[in-house]
Amino acid sequence: MSTTPALDPAHTALLVLDCQPAVLAVLPDDAAREALLGRIERAVAHVRAAGGTVAHVRVAFTEADWDAVPDTNKSFGPLARHRAMHHQDPSTGFHERLAPRGDDIVVRKTRYGAMSTTDLDRQLRERGITTLVVAGTSTAGAVLSTVLDAADRDYLLHVLSDAVADPDPEVHDLLLRRVLPSRARLVDTAGLPELLRATDTPDDRERTPQG
Repeated sequence: MSTTPALDPAHTALLVLDCQPAVLAVLPDDAAREALLGRIERAVAHVRAAGGTVAHVRVAFTEADWDAVPDTNKSFGPLARHRAMHHQDPSTGFHERLAPRGDDIVVRKTRYGAMSTTDLDRQLRERGITTLVVAGTSTAGAVLSTVLDAADRDYLLHVLSDAVADPDPEVHDLLLRRVLPSRARLVDTAGLPELLRATDTPDDRERTPQG
């Protein structure tokens, strides 16, 4: 049995980071990419079934966004100069297997972290979200930046260890073993359904038949 405390779905959100064709294409192994998408699909289904929130985050740029990126930005300066990742390009949209639905949160960012250039933090807090489960790509980019930022904002954090990926396997393994555990609990998708059980309220206990 897992020693990780159960998650209350009413206060939990699954963050699906940068699951876009243009970003997923940098993963070198097609089979691994398909397996990753399958695990994230299952995680999304588990969270929805439990009544939790799903938040979809993508990276993409308007003309104004490109113009605002300084040349000193080592990661995003080249994207701006080459006018890459336009927000209307189909390759920057959400992967069709992970398309947002109904009441999901959807945000577009222009840096690595999910919160620094979006209103994601505000939207989560308006829904009473205090716990985040993180999945997506890449471990050394969006995942790491989001976890570090969210930890500083005092969210309780979980990372789905088998539902994050990076083009560099050594960096991915190092982050999972040595860096991310200082900010987040590592869980896997197989264990997620067990964790997604809301804490009983007094009213729930009163309605539970006693044997």
